[in-house]
Amino acid sequence: MSKIPAPHDFPQMPQWLFDLDDARPVQMPARLPSILRNHRRDLHNRLMSGGGAALQDADLLDLVVGRALPRADVRSLVERLLHTFGDYNATISAPLARLLQIDGMTLEAAQELKLIEASAHRLARARVLTLPILSSWNAVVDYCHTVLSHSGTERLHVLYLDRKNRLILDEVAAQGTVDHVPVYPREIIKRALELNASALILVHNHPSGDPAPSDSDIAMTTQIRDAAATMDINLHDHLIIGKAAEFSFRGHGLL
Repeated sequence: MSKIPAPHDFPQMPQWLFDLDDARPVQMPARLPSILRNHRRDLHNRLMSGGGAALQDADLLDLVVGRALPRADVRSLVERLLHTFGDYNATISAPLARLLQIDGMTLEAAQELKLIEASAHRLARARVLTLPILSSWNAVVDYCHTVLSHSGTERLHVLYLDRKNRLILDEVAAQGTVDHVPVYPREIIKRALELNASALILVHNHPSGDPAPSDSDIAMTTQIRDAAATMDINLHDHLIIGKAAEFSFRGHGLL
């Protein structure tokens, strides 16, 4: 008859393992259900084989949010995000406070979305840094849309250019409300002189989505153009960024 092991036969094991009256529950790591594992694997495979174009907005958000919530089914959360913000771009561009108001959203998941937004801005900016601005105009417009088209308030950016029309600096010159941004032409020209800039491009957004210029937009552009000209600085253009289109002052004969 074999001997029943006693605790002293296992001196390397803690005593509490043998004390059934004071047993401690052991938490086993949760395992992602196979249907979710297969779902995520399918999304990753489609991304690797077909790139971003092979995925819908919901698929991309599933992968991004799923990084912060790896053991959760985030599909209902993604649904709420798209219902609230409309599309992928608007979701990652939403303010952190608004994201955290969505049921099921965690700070970690919201931070993943803001990381993607920051990366998108950095990538778009890199495309306009080394080439002359006027010969890579489509990249400039894409960059401006990436940075501004989903902003909930008006912001005025000034692109300061050197003599070869390369970007010296993209700077936020003013921030405003949903339908107004205060602009001080003298401060913009002063900054251009500090940077030794030879040319400027003004860019601001209309949160309403309609890029058509207002009378005040036209008047402000004229003031900055005239002030810049006195310092031999050229105003190349003023772009107004809407949700899906932009308005070019030069393209419409206003500069």
